[in-house]
Amino acid sequence: MKKLENYALGKWISGEDEGQIQYNAITGEPLSMAGSKGLDFAEMMHYARTIGGKALRKLTFQERGRMLKALALHLLDKKEIFYKISWGTGATRNDSWVDIEGGIGNLFAYASLRRQFPDETFCYDGEAAKLSKNGTFIGHHICVPKQGVAIHINAFNFPVWGMLEKIAVNLLAGVPAIVKPATVTSFLTEAVVKEIIASSLLPEGSLQLICGSANGILDHVINQDVVTFTGSASTGKMLKAHPRLIEESVPFNMEADSLNCCILGADAIPGTPEFDLFIKEVQREMTTKAGQKCTAIRRIIVPDNLIEEVQIALGKRLASTIIGNPNTEGVRMGALAGKAQQAEVTEKIMQLAQTQEIIFGDLENFEVVGANKNSGAFLSPILFLNTNPFKYQDCHNIEAFGPVSTLMPYKTIEEAIELAKMGKGSLVCSIVTANDALAREFVVEAACMHGRILILNADCAKESTGHGSPMPLLTHGGPGRAGGGEEMGGKRGVFHYLQRTAIQGSPTTLSKIMGQYQYGGKFIEKEKHPFRYYFEELEIGQTLITQKHTVTLENIEAFAELSGDKFYAHMDENSLDETIFTGRVAHGYYILSKAAGLFVDPPKGPVLLNYGIDECRFTKPVYPGSTVGVRFTCKEKIDQEKKTPDDIAKGIVKWLVDIYDETGETVAIATILTMVKKKKQE
Repeated sequence: MKKLENYALGKWISGEDEGQIQYNAITGEPLSMAGSKGLDFAEMMHYARTIGGKALRKLTFQERGRMLKALALHLLDKKEIFYKISWGTGATRNDSWVDIEGGIGNLFAYASLRRQFPDETFCYDGEAAKLSKNGTFIGHHICVPKQGVAIHINAFNFPVWGMLEKIAVNLLAGVPAIVKPATVTSFLTEAVVKEIIASSLLPEGSLQLICGSANGILDHVINQDVVTFTGSASTGKMLKAHPRLIEESVPFNMEADSLNCCILGADAIPGTPEFDLFIKEVQREMTTKAGQKCTAIRRIIVPDNLIEEVQIALGKRLASTIIGNPNTEGVRMGALAGKAQQAEVTEKIMQLAQTQEIIFGDLENFEVVGANKNSGAFLSPILFLNTNPFKYQDCHNIEAFGPVSTLMPYKTIEEAIELAKMGKGSLVCSIVTANDALAREFVVEAACMHGRILILNADCAKESTGHGSPMPLLTHGGPGRAGGGEEMGGKRGVFHYLQRTAIQGSPTTLSKIMGQYQYGGKFIEKEKHPFRYYFEELEIGQTLITQKHTVTLENIEAFAELSGDKFYAHMDENSLDETIFTGRVAHGYYILSKAAGLFVDPPKGPVLLNYGIDECRFTKPVYPGSTVGVRFTCKEKIDQEKKTPDDIAKGIVKWLVDIYDETGETVAIATILTMVKKKKQE
């Protein structure tokens, strides 16, 4: 029998013990064995911190992002290998798509996120704080990578997505990872990590894998580490209370299985698009991955007058779900991940059946296509009816982690909200309604108990990713039973792996430290115009003090004619009563346009184009007779990769445009972006 390998200390190692056997969820046949005896967890963590972490911290956010993109492209090219292996977990092709390509999609999403970060090994957060009267003493926040390791303890249901959605974030942040997938499906995780290591795209030490037991690994964490856990609430609570985590104040993110719900709005009666969407969504969430999703719908909350119609429609749709071997044509639901999961879910079904009625499905009598029902870990979808969910509350406390859900009634939207909250905190809930006022009332009152809320109706149905799909740029997690954690969420997720530190000093010093010009810092003036310098030659703080321009009434009227902007404040001095203006005022966009005329150097040079404007503010009225000038300063530089071999080597330069008047006060301020050619064309 094949022995799965762990990847530790830069090499593949089989466990010295016999380990745990993985079985094919469809056939019941043994696939492989995973063990971890002989691995030195303390040494693995030291290796990650000193080798992997050090290498990652030398890379900028731009370089890390490009690394993730290259890795995503590599894994996408190998995806059919993973699909073949994924079949053994009991997953259909559609199930595997969510796991495999969904995970790779996270890599792409975080690769693209690099554009929101500076071209530095660290980033900054928020705006500078002026801490003194004259602006010579300021404060800011920088965020540097933690000098530890991310330990990801993942669940069995998503052996690919569970790993990739987490490492995408810590790698972009510059922190290495040790991944511990659930052993039962670790054979698929191992296959993906084999390809990652073979690609040589990650610095050595960036990623290590434990397929067997990782019992004892938390004994070696330090305060710079981050631990994430996905799985059952009971296991998560046990890990969260580990003395070492408490002693070292180690961040612990828990994403636990929760009793998610879906609410049918009172307006979504049979015959409406929303009613049909509701039935389709619930059936899909009950049967995708055989219900083995932390985001699956466990509680179906519908108006009491629609219980019968929902029961009939949902029963028909569930009855059309063909169960069996995912390789057999027509099969829409595979098996649970293994016999142990089948036994556990069956036990929970029996507990739930003590206080509510099964109205669809049977533990014994159901058909399986293309496989032996007794050999594989198959289970029929089970739909319960609880006519008094306020009295019989097992459905709000017991989760069967399979194709199992409970239908229950509500009389008012207030009751629906209360029922939704009785799950004691969930990863996601959804409401299907075309009534936006109803949706608002539900969201505002229910949001405190849910990590994500989907509002589904005909307007968004065609493009909706659905109730059960966490998205890379939105947070995933939830309060209470769901673990009280938060992961992904775009930049929000990256900050979990960074240390935010307040720094104080002069604007000039902070400019040097941060690689971003801070307002009030010393200027660097040179003989040539800044537009004459190539990307590599420009210095942060390099400044052009322009000539000045006196604004006239004729300028204002000419700009109004040219632009079509004849707002009264610019054109009608008789309409200025009860305004802040003492006379006709110049257009803000005229001032900005004139500033461009003052700082632009017309002849062809390294500057290729204007890329955009950020953070434009008009801070003081400019009247006819006022004289303006510009302090034009190189604020920040961001390198760009060449998209093709023939592409021009270039970077983005952010310039601070500080427009001031004859008193020296700033009248407008903006950041413009230019694309600047490199001198060396690699």
